[in-house]
Amino acid sequence: MLSQFTFKNFKSYKDETTLDFEAVSGQGFAESLLSDGFKHEYLPVSVIYGPNGGGKSNVLEALATLIRLVSFPIFAIRGTLKQSVIPMAPFLFNSTSANEPIEFEVFFQPGDEYEYKYSLHILNLKIVNEQLYRRKLINNGRITKLFTRDKNGIELGASISKKSINREVNDHMPYLSFLASNYNIESINSAAQWFEQCGIINYSLPAAENQIIWNNDDRFKERLISLLNDTGVDITDIVKVENEDKSGAFVYFEHTVNNNKYRLSLDLESNGTKKLFSLLPYVMKALNDGRLLIVDELDAKLHPKLLKYIIMLFKNPEVNRKKAQLVFTSHDVSTMKSSVFRTDEIWFAYKKDDESSDLYSLYELRDENGNHIGTHTAFDKQYLEGRYGADPYLKNMMDWS
Repeated sequence: MLSQFTFKNFKSYKDETTLDFEAVSGQGFAESLLSDGFKHEYLPVSVIYGPNGGGKSNVLEALATLIRLVSFPIFAIRGTLKQSVIPMAPFLFNSTSANEPIEFEVFFQPGDEYEYKYSLHILNLKIVNEQLYRRKLINNGRITKLFTRDKNGIELGASISKKSINREVNDHMPYLSFLASNYNIESINSAAQWFEQCGIINYSLPAAENQIIWNNDDRFKERLISLLNDTGVDITDIVKVENEDKSGAFVYFEHTVNNNKYRLSLDLESNGTKKLFSLLPYVMKALNDGRLLIVDELDAKLHPKLLKYIIMLFKNPEVNRKKAQLVFTSHDVSTMKSSVFRTDEIWFAYKKDDESSDLYSLYELRDENGNHIGTHTAFDKQYLEGRYGADPYLKNMMDWS
């Protein structure tokens, strides 16, 4: 479970920026909140709105970059992924940021016992600072250092300090990844597995809809068909046919019309159906295992009712029993309603005069009387009127008429 993510000097974000999943009291949907079992409650969903070029996608890309920096080396060592350089860029619209590190910090809870704090600072693709701490959730336990890393070297915490553990590591590889790949340490494995299990989809890239998770398990297929039926895709079976040379496969949807069965290639289905077929397995995996799912442009090619359906899966305590979370960007204001979101689940990204981006939640805003935005306010209407500040272009276009 993601508690909080903070980053600095990444792409359009010059200053320290925080996406907070800790729930604010009194904002409704209390039954949907995810509890750590002791003191705090967290949000199952966060959505980021804003104009094109405002910085929405860069928030998700910052989080995805940190996840990849940790998980990709582990996958590469296991042989499940080819090692590659993960691109990243600092803020470039001033004379100093290019020579300063890109900074990431995340608080997360892999299970019900500990919360971890992990930070990673990178300058010119080299790691200049890295830290991993954890604390017991019960009774707000004390913070324990697992390791720290800076220009003076690596220092291990008492719980993992052993002579056999190598403290020399390539300055391009996170020490967390190195430890997880080479040693069997419970605290390290738990932290690394959280990163490994996060799902990332970027629907601004056309190839994203071709990324399909498939499981030959009958229960998986039954559940996927059921979800597709719920969204209005009326099929009775999914058939995957492998090429004879095993170089690929074709997917067919079986439709039953007047008791007759017809197979239609996935290529001939609508774009919306194709997207649902690629998206829903990720949703299922997140809900089944309690994972974080990050989706850029979730609303693309989806009817607003389908978008709401997916959001509400994560907000339904009967469905989301494993504390799964969804964070996504969207332009679809038809779901920006108090019947769908809490005020602390809605975030806005916009570009400032110095070309840097800013991020803030709807909860942080105040009305004309200095009060928080009401939980039953017409969020979408006020947003289109420009009252939330994140999309002045829409107000300008409305004024043209």
